[in-house]
Amino acid sequence: MNYWLVKSEPFKYSWEQFVKDGKTFWDGVRNYQARINLKAMKKGDRVLFYHSNEGLEIVGLATVIKEYYQDPTTDDDRWVAVDLKPLKKLKRPVTLYEMKNDKRLANLSLIRQGRLSVCDVKEKEFEVIMELAESKS
Repeated sequence: MNYWLVKSEPFKYSWEQFVKDGKTFWDGVRNYQARINLKAMKKGDRVLFYHSNEGLEIVGLATVIKEYYQDPTTDDDRWVAVDLKPLKKLKRPVTLYEMKNDKRLANLSLIRQGRLSVCDVKEKEFEVIMELAESKS
């Protein structure tokens, strides 16, 4: 299993809307590295859901339910989408501030490549984030 992080601005598509929808296709990615990450996602992989611009925190955990296919929002076959399903809201959000100040997450893609909308997450990084989500802060 692999681990990923996707970013969404809450006013455009929030965790709450994702849960209400029950699943979604992750589309509109127009960055080559993010596209590579979408293409690498496999059914069953875990995905951290991050609120960007507003909140700046990981709020939930999702899973990949359908591997990459042509992005339905464009005719350009270079761009792809995947289907995601929410699994659970984190016990407490993990903020960007916390992640930046935890030495164990120094190489986290979210921190190193802050503008990337779909990031890979190493297994140890995922475990640290889940530990932080369970802590009292």
